[in-house]
Amino acid sequence: MSVVAARNGTPMEAPVAPPKVVRQRRVRPGLLGLAILLIALGGLGAAFAVTSVRSTGTYLAVARPVDVGRQLTADDLVPVRVSGGRELQPVPADRMDEVLGLRAAVRLTPGTLLTEAQLTEAPLLGAGQQQIALGLEPEQVPARKLNPGDKVLLVSTPSNATNGSDASRAGGTRFEGTVIDTATPQNGDVVVYLALTVRDVPAVVALAAADRIALVLTEAA
Repeated sequence: MSVVAARNGTPMEAPVAPPKVVRQRRVRPGLLGLAILLIALGGLGAAFAVTSVRSTGTYLAVARPVDVGRQLTADDLVPVRVSGGRELQPVPADRMDEVLGLRAAVRLTPGTLLTEAQLTEAPLLGAGQQQIALGLEPEQVPARKLNPGDKVLLVSTPSNATNGSDASRAGGTRFEGTVIDTATPQNGDVVVYLALTVRDVPAVVALAAADRIALVLTEAA
């Protein structure tokens, strides 16, 4: 209670003003939940950034096309820095010397990462096989281009001297082979180098000499 002076000079008691009550702000549960969510997302983003940096590495990528069976050279590969590529199991760039000289087990496409599953030490000409050269005219080649590793079937055709029912029995013998390489001489013919089983080589050579062999593509590399 405070004292004030009246008009005649006599002091009088005046009422005391009640204290002001500061009203507390009410926090909305929705805003609180949003703030917690933003904090959590920020932490996850930071963790993802740290993980991405740690998983970044330098790996080997294919620089130019490599056919099946070809030995890799330094010109075929290029080191690239990739983030998060560890899951693909690519070959690290520091293993360049280890993969040089290995052969491509599949056709390698430029711009793709190199993996160990795409490499092999085995040549296309395997054990128990021999290589022959088969000269064909362009229209006798079963595809616009044959690639190393393509699987082919060689089928004997009937002899011109065979007539009637004997013709159907004279042809149709089949031999399986694998394309090793191809070449195109200046005369326009196509030379196909094939890997055949040793036991099939004499028969195929004889049929090819008599111009009685047809080539069929059964599986592309």
